Amino acid sequence: MSVSELSVSTQNYLKVIWGLEEWSSTPVTATEIAQKTGLRMSSVSDAVRKMAGQGLVDHQRYGAVELTEEGRTYAVQMVRRHRLLETFLVTVLGYDWEKIHDEAEHLEHAVSDFFVERIDSILGHPGRDPHGDPIPDAHGVVDVPSAQPLTEMKPGARVKVERISDEDAELLGFFSERGIIPGAVLRLGTPEPFSDAMAVLVEGTDAPVSLGTRAGNSLFVAAFED
Repeated sequence: MSVSELSVSTQNYLKVIWGLEEWSSTPVTATEIAQKTGLRMSSVSDAVRKMAGQGLVDHQRYGAVELTEEGRTYAVQMVRRHRLLETFLVTVLGYDWEKIHDEAEHLEHAVSDFFVERIDSILGHPGRDPHGDPIPDAHGVVDVPSAQPLTEMKPGARVKVERISDEDAELLGFFSERGIIPGAVLRLGTPEPFSDAMAVLVEGTDAPVSLGTRAGNSLFVAAFED
């Protein structure tokens, strides 16, 4: 069955659960799903029970919510749709990258499987979206880059930006204006005493950028050497 045959609500829930698993190793709970979606706990609990009855998730009362093999297959289809649409919007239609997330959220429920595969072909089967997130291939394989939050790197480290969380459009605009994009190479400075801010120098520029913890946690980087 195509993911298109599921309700829009179920499509959203599956993608949200997969996304929570992608960015964290801790078990996903109904509370986290409610926080992520902005929905009431009662609505989320009802949806989880329904998805469990459909064989899409495993869930014990007050326990973690886990995608079944079937649920994960559908979730990855939704993620593939979303990230290919984001790539299409930037590459073909010239959208700014901080504006594409919400647009793709609307379009992903309307397009057909054929349309998604045509986009993939036209784009040359990209492996990453504009934020650096991996795009699952047509077989559901996800090549996740080895990266960690910038906040976990030590002062003096030279790193390459691998992916950037797209949760905050304003923060994406801030990064873009300063050249902090996937592929950029950064050098971490030593923070001021008693400060949570990090001084980051984008290679090719001469003005350090001060990043707080929230910004640093949105950047996923890997050690870089020429």
